Amino acid sequence: MRSGFFSLLLLLLFVATASAQRTALNMPDHDDKPYYFGITFGVNYSVYQIKYTQSFANTDTFKKIQPHWQPGFNLGLIGNLKLSKFIDLRFVPSLAFAEKNLEFQYGYPNDSTSSRGIESIYMHLPLQLKFKSDRISNFRFYGLLGVKLDYDLAANARSHRPDEFIKISPVDYGGELGVGFEFYYPNFIFSPEIKISQGFNNQLYPDRGLQLTNAIDNLRTRMIVISIHLEG
Repeated sequence: MRSGFFSLLLLLLFVATASAQRTALNMPDHDDKPYYFGITFGVNYSVYQIKYTQSFANTDTFKKIQPHWQPGFNLGLIGNLKLSKFIDLRFVPSLAFAEKNLEFQYGYPNDSTSSRGIESIYMHLPLQLKFKSDRISNFRFYGLLGVKLDYDLAANARSHRPDEFIKISPVDYGGELGVGFEFYYPNFIFSPEIKISQGFNNQLYPDRGLQLTNAIDNLRTRMIVISIHLEG
């Protein structure tokens, strides 16, 4: 009986200790920091949004030009500045390795289909406002709204290679919208996030010597990014 009592007491103590550990407030002074830093990595999916020229509809050079989503990855740093209890200013410089795919079908007399990938290495420079909820124990929700400037290190606008099928301008700017969650651990914050990034600049570099360029009037980049932030 005594052995059973002590076993039950030890079990209750273990359950109570585990429960206390689950509800213990990790990094209690973190919200008082005026600024902090972190690292970020994740995957992206990007695609071109196409606006066609009038000649695309009036000629039979191409029957179809279809963009497709392609995967890539991101790696960068985070700088976070506290503006108020619920708003932060965040700068997230990163490199984004991305690829977009264009599938196009020629008209008569070829009637052939081809698919080509367009690789990009973006120097990604977003500036974001982060809108935070109240912290609930070791959890918080946030939304973000921002602007971005991208420079494509792999852009081929000035290329003179004979096998180019389309040319892309290097500079893009746009807006970003996303949501994320913060999970506080004893020594760091684990923060999964998803955002959509929309380019506003026309990425098509006009070269009328390329058939595909004559069929496309405007190319804009859309990207979905799923990231993991580790912040301290």
